Amino acid sequence: MTLEAWAVAAVLYVFRTLVDDDIPLNAGCLEPLRIIVPEGSMLRPRYPAAVVAGNVETSQAITDALYGALGVMAASQGTMNNFTFGNARHQYYETIAGGSGAGVLRFGERGEALEGHDGADVVQTHMTNSRLTDPEVLEWRFPVLVESFEIRAGSGGAGRWRGGNGGRRRIRFLEPMTASIVSNRRRIAPHGLAGGAAGACGRNYVERANGERVELKPCDTVEMQPGDVFVIETPGGGGYGAP
Repeated sequence: MTLEAWAVAAVLYVFRTLVDDDIPLNAGCLEPLRIIVPEGSMLRPRYPAAVVAGNVETSQAITDALYGALGVMAASQGTMNNFTFGNARHQYYETIAGGSGAGVLRFGERGEALEGHDGADVVQTHMTNSRLTDPEVLEWRFPVLVESFEIRAGSGGAGRWRGGNGGRRRIRFLEPMTASIVSNRRRIAPHGLAGGAAGACGRNYVERANGERVELKPCDTVEMQPGDVFVIETPGGGGYGAP
């Protein structure tokens, strides 16, 4: 599927969630909408532009942009935090939850927000809906230890309705492996709306067994040795309305 197709899918997702009725999922949902994807844009790039992760990262950015433009919900974590590791004997992949954005449930006649909701802490948002492997199963099948998976307190944006907090996940490796992360919202924070504060950016780093800390890029690959810990701090969601 091309990035342009992912754009159409994200538009369908957003507007279908805003319809307060039980409607079937089909192409008819798009009939009232005109979708313009300019040639040469990020969503319709020209060869030889690099194209990757349209279904896991680009789709999240489109979704946050649309909800924000419509003024109904602040940005969620905006990434799936795709984490993989493996060697010749083991291979594993997971997506990691973060904060969801705060939003409005009901507007007044003049467009003012009358009722809203806080974001949820450490939850799969929008296109990402996969469950994590239970720690006991993960540690039984792979030579790793799940040291912790916790709420990243204070990472949700402040607001009349606060954004959800992101999470912090620590995986200790027990044998040499290659680990990779494909993530977003490490430099630009998930936006708030209507005076709400942005959520905290995410962060990826490795704590070496010798005490050294290695900061990683949003998309990066690193060689892990026994005793090393891969740490993923997922973004918080944006807040809605002035605190």
